[in-house]
Amino acid sequence: MRSAAAEAVGTALLLAAVVGSGIMGERLAAGNAAIALLANSLATGFALIALIIAFAARSGAHFNPVVTLALAARREFPAARIAGYIAAQIAGALLGVLAAHAMFDLPLLQASATVRTSPGQWLSEVIATFGLVFLLLSIDAKRAWAAPFAIGAYIAAAYWFTASTSFANPAVTLARGFTATFAGIGLGNVPAFILSQFIGAALALAADRAFRQNP
Repeated sequence: MRSAAAEAVGTALLLAAVVGSGIMGERLAAGNAAIALLANSLATGFALIALIIAFAARSGAHFNPVVTLALAARREFPAARIAGYIAAQIAGALLGVLAAHAMFDLPLLQASATVRTSPGQWLSEVIATFGLVFLLLSIDAKRAWAAPFAIGAYIAAAYWFTASTSFANPAVTLARGFTATFAGIGLGNVPAFILSQFIGAALALAADRAFRQNP
């Protein structure tokens, strides 16, 4: 319960950073979407670095259902704790969105109308999630110190090299359906994104098994 609660808090802070920086970036960019995206991507990447450092020893700093499932598939996370962690991640993500709205004096309850749907965006989510999960599975104990920086850098970069701006996280995707701000995604577009993310995670697990030096 303690580690699941920490996971919820960490995920809430992550979503507050994602949504809050999107709001701030859009307000200050004076209509320049590139500047707003740059602010959003840098804030998210830096926040991930900080949050992984803060929560790694407390919850493992998954903040992402596909990360939890991938580690469980590698028998590095107890199967009995999967449901609790995923529930904590979803609850924390929704709370983080509410917190961002509150900080910027916006209505707490919103639904996004931002359309994010196309084969290219679905493929982007497959690739973004594949890269994230494969990166995570590639970090061994000797290089654990590098994990926060590698993951934060990857996500910040993936904002720019994917057409979807790299959600790569089912809990984040669902929560972003409830914000009518820069970071939002239409609720009707959420299922296809989440399916794509699970496909990407499954491919990353398969690639990890195929390429591992000591299977």
